[in-house]
Amino acid sequence: MSMTFADLLAPLSPEQFFAEYHDRKPLHLRGGAAKFAHVLSWRQINRLLDMTHIWSGQSLQLVLDGTPVPPEQYCARATSRDNAQVLQPVAAKVRDWVGRGASIVLNDVDSLTPGLVAVSEALESAGLGKAQGNVYISWQSHKAFPAHYDTHDVWAVQVEGEKTWNVWEGRADWPIANPAFRTPGQAQHEQAKGRLREKVLLRPGDLLYLPRGWYHDALAEAPASVHVAFGLHAPLGMDLLNILHERALYDAEFRKPLPRQDGSAAARFALTTRAGQLGQRLAEFCRDPKVMEVLERFVADYHFTRGGNDLLAARGLGTAALGEDAEAPAWKVISPGAKPVRRGTDWVLKTAGGTLPLAPPEAEAAGWILARPDVAEAELRAAHPSVDAPALLARLRDAGLLAAA
Repeated sequence: MSMTFADLLAPLSPEQFFAEYHDRKPLHLRGGAAKFAHVLSWRQINRLLDMTHIWSGQSLQLVLDGTPVPPEQYCARATSRDNAQVLQPVAAKVRDWVGRGASIVLNDVDSLTPGLVAVSEALESAGLGKAQGNVYISWQSHKAFPAHYDTHDVWAVQVEGEKTWNVWEGRADWPIANPAFRTPGQAQHEQAKGRLREKVLLRPGDLLYLPRGWYHDALAEAPASVHVAFGLHAPLGMDLLNILHERALYDAEFRKPLPRQDGSAAARFALTTRAGQLGQRLAEFCRDPKVMEVLERFVADYHFTRGGNDLLAARGLGTAALGEDAEAPAWKVISPGAKPVRRGTDWVLKTAGGTLPLAPPEAEAAGWILARPDVAEAELRAAHPSVDAPALLARLRDAGLLAAA
């Protein structure tokens, strides 16, 4: 499963994105329900949540109407896989909070499914930095977070339901994840966000890009909404300072003591002169080919490493590269509400491209499929054994009603 940066942006070209939008202004792209069907589904979310020992009160968070739920109220003390004491979410308690309207935030998920990996690597392939993904699951009329900005670029991919984003005119001046950029409170955010720039309704397959520091907030419009926010952490000028610091360690001029201060004008002048000399030395470092080689390699390698495991190939026993196909594929319903109708003695299914004729057993099976969020071939065979499951799924896929999940 792979995706390019061009695939992610289609129909907009990467060239137009970098010329008009990158680090300049927000971008909303319509995609169609099938575009991100492979990224994440309810089936995959439940499977991930059932991997109990990968979650903690930090990696799985609950937020109710803007207020974080303390981990102690939905977690229990447990021993992690690393033999450390952690607060681990309890399914029954999480369900209880969800019943009250609490949003779920799943942090650092960008390597947990092939679809999440595909989007992450597509973004990183464009040189945008390190992609870190969080899943936001929210419910109608319950807002998780008030107006705020992020200290990284945000790429929001809508995979389920609908969500309205308020994009404000205000933008913080290239904030970074440092205590110096923590605001005193929400009142300052409300003042700094400015006037409403636009309301954006994200539907499945849509993408929203927000440059770092841009004020926004969002509210689910459908009974349930799921989006994945990929935060792109780009290399910064502060990283160059770290490289220069390493280079200065090997320069005797930076290891010498600064001029002693006795309060005299001469001493202050000596200190100012010395600071200027060291600043000039740093400027010389920036023209040093070896320093630039380190900087170029740092920027080029600024991405996460994911995957790469193939144990059978490592032993010369063939390849497991197709291991993701070991399980029967699941299909996501991308036309909810569609259902077969009877015309005389015949059954048909209305699609965007026309009508699809169905035999009576197929009509019953198709109605069963389309009433679900997704389906696996094995489930269809078990529920409707008289139907040719692969053939029916293929027909529904070709008609634009299903997409590979």
